[in-house]
Amino acid sequence: MGKTPLLPIFAATLGATGAFLGFIVSVSTMTGLFLKPLFGLLSDRWGRRIWLIAGTCFFAFMPFLYNFIETPEHLLVIRLVHGLATAIYGPVTLAYIAELSKGRQVAEDIGWFEMARSGGYIVGPALAGWLLLSLDPVTVFTIIGLISCIVFIPVLQLPETRAKEQRKLKPIFQHIKNAIRDGSQTPAIWLTGGLEAITFIALYTLKAFLPIYALDAGVSVVVVGLYFSLQEAVHIIAKPFCGRLGDKWGHLRTITLGMLILSAGLPLVTIFENGILFLLPGMMMGFAQALIFPSAIALVSNHIDEDHLGTGMGLIGMMQNFGKVAGPVMGGLAIQTVGYESTLYLLTIMLIVGIFVIWQLFAPSPSLKLLTED
Repeated sequence: MGKTPLLPIFAATLGATGAFLGFIVSVSTMTGLFLKPLFGLLSDRWGRRIWLIAGTCFFAFMPFLYNFIETPEHLLVIRLVHGLATAIYGPVTLAYIAELSKGRQVAEDIGWFEMARSGGYIVGPALAGWLLLSLDPVTVFTIIGLISCIVFIPVLQLPETRAKEQRKLKPIFQHIKNAIRDGSQTPAIWLTGGLEAITFIALYTLKAFLPIYALDAGVSVVVVGLYFSLQEAVHIIAKPFCGRLGDKWGHLRTITLGMLILSAGLPLVTIFENGILFLLPGMMMGFAQALIFPSAIALVSNHIDEDHLGTGMGLIGMMQNFGKVAGPVMGGLAIQTVGYESTLYLLTIMLIVGIFVIWQLFAPSPSLKLLTED
């Protein structure tokens, strides 16, 4: 509820315009880009539950501070701090679920979790837009805070995923050093993180520029909106099924299939410019996302030391955020240089080459043999 359309409208009422307004909207993503690995590491050290409670505190209490904002600069600072909520929740929730599912259907459980979270992305903006018809933005943020307080009821009842061990913790800097070393030496993290970064670059380039070029090509604005709705609907509905497929068929194979479908869908956007066929690439990309993301998380959880699971999830989240931030920027530069259609073909080639290189370099390696035998 607190992002679109509420946040840009609130920023505009305060006088924010242009690039500064865009910076306000995106700054919480930047928080996660840098801090997700840190919070994942801290949850490895002190347990998941305490950090879930901490993240809930940021989600529940920060919206009330919007009552005191008077300038765009104030809003920027609040959004920067508010971004700590997702920076905590992102890696900690995934590590929590992965630990609960250890030895079972990790990707499927992640798929169900992501399905619920994505459902919030659909309901939230619609509800915020409806409330804005009769309420000012600050009041809507207060309602968000009140709703978020309800989350304490289930969160406080969550058990710790691992029994507390009577062991002496290593000094914090030694722990950080070991976690970074373990993460950097875990091929699954670089494999899935790199693939997900490339995926998000392609997806967010489309999000930023497809509406403009589709309208220029004569596609109805209704069809453009339906394109993204269908993409997200397929993505949400298919996640548990695709997660189960990854658990049974192999996570690396499932990720590869998703990347291939995504690479096939990008050129179709330029081919099917009119009629109902324009929606086909959107559905393909939604299904590709459902194949890629749950299996990527499961792949990392199965191949990283359990003492550094949260750190691994944080590193993956960091690379995802990089793709979200870099996608529109890189896509814009490419479109300005070679044109819209050529940029989509370049993204397609990048996806295919990435898959080929990864399988050629990593699959035969003894250290990655398990990745192909998931």
